[in-house]
Amino acid sequence: MNVENINQIINSRPNLSTALGMEFLSTPEADTCLARMKVDERNRQPFGFLSGGASLALAENVAGVGSSALCPGCACVGIEVSGSHVKAVVEGDTVTAYARLLHGGTTLHVWQVDIKDTAGELISSVRITNYIIKQKKQK
Repeated sequence: MNVENINQIINSRPNLSTALGMEFLSTPEADTCLARMKVDERNRQPFGFLSGGASLALAENVAGVGSSALCPGCACVGIEVSGSHVKAVVEGDTVTAYARLLHGGTTLHVWQVDIKDTAGELISSVRITNYIIKQKKQK
């Protein structure tokens, strides 16, 4: 999935993705996309571990990027996020979110996002549902 056009939009102005240090990557598969995020002062708990909220934000954002890449000209918004955190990640490590499209309908997309540390161990497993809003054409 090519996410370069979405990256240009994301990087054109301040937003949550850039504030937390997310980087979105294209993949050769049409139904997957990736994101990376270094664990640092922008997204960690006071104890030095990756915040669970930052993990959920990473998952929801990579799913949104995927839906946006599949539906150019549409607004893709998360309407449900459900996740389980199974391991802590310390500051200094980098996590990668692997997003796979489970359902790609015309109004709803369902994504499975697995977040792993640099050792490849599962950190969080997240399911996201995105609502696809068709933009009205300007007259």
